[in-house]
Amino acid sequence: MIDKLLLYASGLQSAGIQVTRWAIVLVLLWIGGLKAFQYEAAGIVPFVANSPAMRFFYKFDAPDYKKYTNKEGEYKPANIAWHKANHTYVFAYGLGSFIVLIGLLIAMYPIWPAVSAVGSLLAFIMSLVTLSFLITTPETWVPALGDVEHGFPYLSGSGRLVIKDVIMLGASIVTMAQAAKQSINTRNSF
Repeated sequence: MIDKLLLYASGLQSAGIQVTRWAIVLVLLWIGGLKAFQYEAAGIVPFVANSPAMRFFYKFDAPDYKKYTNKEGEYKPANIAWHKANHTYVFAYGLGSFIVLIGLLIAMYPIWPAVSAVGSLLAFIMSLVTLSFLITTPETWVPALGDVEHGFPYLSGSGRLVIKDVIMLGASIVTMAQAAKQSINTRNSF
C-alpha cells in the first residue's frame, strides 16, 4: 500500500508545479488588485516607510504614520487625508499594478514560457524585498509591552504575513526553472 502511494506521489511533480504556478498567479492578482483599496494601501505603510530602499516614495518619515493608522474596516476621514498627502494611495496603485503585471507575466506560461520565466524572476526579487521588511520594519516583531516574549524570534501578525514570502521565494524559483526549460525546449524543437 505504501509503495503504491509513493509511486503515485512520485508522478505528481509536474502537476505540483502547475498548481504552484497558478497559486502564485492567483495570489499576485488578488493582492495586487487589493492595493487599489484604501485599507490595503494604508496597511503597507509601515513596511514602505521603514524600508531604506522604498521610503522615498512617501512624503512623511517613519514613524509619523503611527498616528494615522486605521484598523481594517475603520473609517477616519482625517487619516485618509493624511494618507493622501503622504502619497500612500498613489504608491499603492503603482505597486499593485506592478504586482498584477508580475502575475500576468507568470500566467503567460502556456503560450510564452520565456515571459513567464521573467515573471517568476520578478516574483523572486519581490519576495526578497518583502522579506527584507523583517529587518527594517519594527512592527514585524512582537513589541516589548511587558511580556518576556517579544522581539526576535517572536513574529507579530505583520511578521507572520511577511515570513510567508519564503514560500513565494521558493515557488518562484521552481516555476522560473520550469518555464525557462520549456522555453529552451521549444526553441530547440524548431
